Amino acid sequence: GYQGMVDGGDNIVEVSWESVSSILQVGGTVIGSARCKPFRTREGRLQAAFNLVQRGITNLCVIGGDGSLTGANLFREEWSGLLEELAQKGKIDAEAVKKYAYLNIVGMVGSIDNDFCGTDMTIGTDSALHRIIEVVDAIMTTAQSHQRTFVLEVMGRHCGYLALVSALACGADWVFIPEYPPEEGWEDSMCVKLSENRARKKRLNIIIVAEGAIDCHNKPITSEKVKDLVVQRLGFDTRVTILGHVQRGGTPSAFDRILASRMGVEAVLALLEATPDTPACVVSLSGNQAVRLPLMECVQMTQEVQKAMDEGRFLEAVRLRGRSFENNLNTYKLLSHKRPDAELPKTNFNVAVLNVGAPAAGMNAAVRAAVRVGMTEGHKIFAVIDGFEGFARGKIKEISWGDVGGWTGQGGSILGTKRTLPAKYLEKIADQMRTYNINALMVIGGFEAYLGLLELSAAREKYDEFCVPMVMVPATVSNNVPGSDFSIGADTALNTITDTCDRIKQSASGTKRRVFIIETMGGYCGYLANMGALAAGADAAYIFEEQFDIRELQANVEHLTEKMKTSIQRGLVLRNENCNENYTTDFIYQLYSEEGKGVFDCRKNVLGHMQQGGAPSPFDRNFGTKISAKAMQWISKKLKETYRKGKVFANTDDSVCLLGMRRRNLVFQPVAELKSETDFVHRIPKEQWWLKLRPLMKILAKYKTSYDVSDSGQLEHV
Repeated sequence: GYQGMVDGGDNIVEVSWESVSSILQVGGTVIGSARCKPFRTREGRLQAAFNLVQRGITNLCVIGGDGSLTGANLFREEWSGLLEELAQKGKIDAEAVKKYAYLNIVGMVGSIDNDFCGTDMTIGTDSALHRIIEVVDAIMTTAQSHQRTFVLEVMGRHCGYLALVSALACGADWVFIPEYPPEEGWEDSMCVKLSENRARKKRLNIIIVAEGAIDCHNKPITSEKVKDLVVQRLGFDTRVTILGHVQRGGTPSAFDRILASRMGVEAVLALLEATPDTPACVVSLSGNQAVRLPLMECVQMTQEVQKAMDEGRFLEAVRLRGRSFENNLNTYKLLSHKRPDAELPKTNFNVAVLNVGAPAAGMNAAVRAAVRVGMTEGHKIFAVIDGFEGFARGKIKEISWGDVGGWTGQGGSILGTKRTLPAKYLEKIADQMRTYNINALMVIGGFEAYLGLLELSAAREKYDEFCVPMVMVPATVSNNVPGSDFSIGADTALNTITDTCDRIKQSASGTKRRVFIIETMGGYCGYLANMGALAAGADAAYIFEEQFDIRELQANVEHLTEKMKTSIQRGLVLRNENCNENYTTDFIYQLYSEEGKGVFDCRKNVLGHMQQGGAPSPFDRNFGTKISAKAMQWISKKLKETYRKGKVFANTDDSVCLLGMRRRNLVFQPVAELKSETDFVHRIPKEQWWLKLRPLMKILAKYKTSYDVSDSGQLEHV
């Protein structure tokens, strides 16, 4: 860190391509980081400036939290003054002052608290959430065997992001965060809620406390205090678990690797375009879009939050944290506390929820959110078992608040899901909709769900029963649904692929020179193969969207042969299952084996259905929960709009929508309008955003290729 910049000497070294090989999967930082007292003094910064000028360095890329970034900005502001002082002391000549007159700075926010304003996700936050969720999942099993209450303390001295999102992701009973202290008398309401849960036969209570949690008088709320309260008032057996530095450790998640790789490119582009007049910026992600923000605006806003909290302006603090934080908080409040039946509105609408397609991790989180938000809005919610097939057979039951407790952490699909399309059951499904008086449909699923909605809307002319609002929430590991950048389940599958690739690479570390050919799922969609390759540091990824021929295969083999002559002695090649009908995994394996004879040997691995299983990742739980809650609110709005003369009648295109994440926003798009964007033969969208990241993977694997910078972030204000 800055300590190395002040000390100079061997602490500043030129790096080569190989210096950073195989560090992608290593947690923490291999170049080390330190809190640095000297850099806080002018003398320290003077020494640092001298060390940089000696090596002709005038561009800095700083990866750190708000402290490091504020320091960097000060350093930049003082730069010309520091150089003049060095010249006066005779340490550098006038020529150097002219030559190195400007220092350019770009920041990347690496902080597990996600406490930096202006950025949706900081590098490291997702990995920290993985650690927390692993612990919560493990505690859940012990706590369910003994009726226990667990108080979990997570990091976040000034920011409640980790506590809030993990509470959302595991369905915690109560959460304490610094930005949103509980109201007066929270002790009573918390105890009432815990005892109600016990009465409802919920064996497990989880309370999450951020280390910086406070009450509305700015007094700390500690995990011990919460425990003592529960023990004294309720006599429940209560245990405290403090996660501490576990949260900083471990290997980075797939999301963090891809985020950090994208941000690294953005940082270089920002430095290349920087001029003496552009403000120092941080690169960050807004939704799924790279953006650049003036560093000082972000720092000021981050400090504003702290000030607002100190002065007790808590609503303001939440607002300043940004829309993603606010969204998380509102969703949590909506889903965690059941209002008494007497307080709920009664709409007399019945909404059916079903899963369609192959199972995807996070489907259950989406169903839970739909059921609870639907009930809060006053509807009756019906669960359909086994997709459209179960619908036709009348496998439909009313589902209530308590039925979906504990669902967020469950993989697969508890409701059951089938790939069957509704076309052959139209009559029967219409009958069931009449029998149960279903006024709206929410379909959570993959490409089949999209086709299913198209079929149902086409059948509206014949059956009035289908003239109701219908919404689809994309959930498939393949991420091949048009109209959305992400689908529920894809992040979990990516993590599975990444973990497996890490292990496979490790298995090769004992043997010399080995190349692995790994086949991933995804149908014709190359998302998993491409993003898996980026996250695992692969040498090539073969996908259907980018045609390849024997010459390219040949070039890849030669490239790997060259690589094996260096100190890097293993290779990783990913292949999407349907990328080419003739160049099969076996073919590629045999080709590499033959061509690599005497240089490297080969192994192949088909990952198969493990990619659909496993507990959902924090991203999928969170995304599933938020997107599904939003879809249910849309249903309520549409029901009000289309209710006339005692019945719901909706037959316009905009009453059958898909809710997707597009760049920065969640948008409802009529499925009819998405038809033109779809390649129905191969079941993929015609245009896919992640193809722009393909050159990045190739550059990182040392291929010469051009990178399209037109999509790079533009400077905007916070």
